[in-house]
Amino acid sequence: MTNNLFKILIVPSLLIAFNSNGAEPAEAPAANQISISADKQEGQLKENVGIFEKNVEIIHGNRRITADRLEVHKRDDLGDNKQLLIATGSPAYFEETQADGTIMSASANEVRYDVSLRFLTLIGDASIAQAGQKITAKSITYDIEQQLISAEKDENSTDRVHTILVPVENKKEDDKGQP
Repeated sequence: MTNNLFKILIVPSLLIAFNSNGAEPAEAPAANQISISADKQEGQLKENVGIFEKNVEIIHGNRRITADRLEVHKRDDLGDNKQLLIATGSPAYFEETQADGTIMSASANEVRYDVSLRFLTLIGDASIAQAGQKITAKSITYDIEQQLISAEKDENSTDRVHTILVPVENKKEDDKGQP
């Protein structure tokens, strides 16, 4: 019976979560399919929480999350269809193919993804990379929709925020490699 309740309450919540504000093309053949693999899964029905543990992988359209543990919270306090995904691991990974074809990848000890806001919070050994650019820090927040990023070092550490930028090469045909 619990398994049936889980299918009725949690799985539709996951479907809604991954269908909200995605950047995947509408014509993608698997746009509505969600593949969730884990060694263990359970649901806390009263709290609207789905828990997936050990070798967790979720693939949906242009997104992929891998983690040791994933919690999917339905957040009634924010209205209908609001989900928060909390992935933990050593590290946990989040990937999303952007509209321009580049892959945004992120990793941290804890990756929080607010599905409807498209907002990532990376905590503990955080790293985010896209199109050759990379930022590492203790914690990073990234508003994917607005393309706003903020990174901070741990106040008790000497490790600072580290950013790698790749210059854009503007080559013209008549330059022939000359500076």
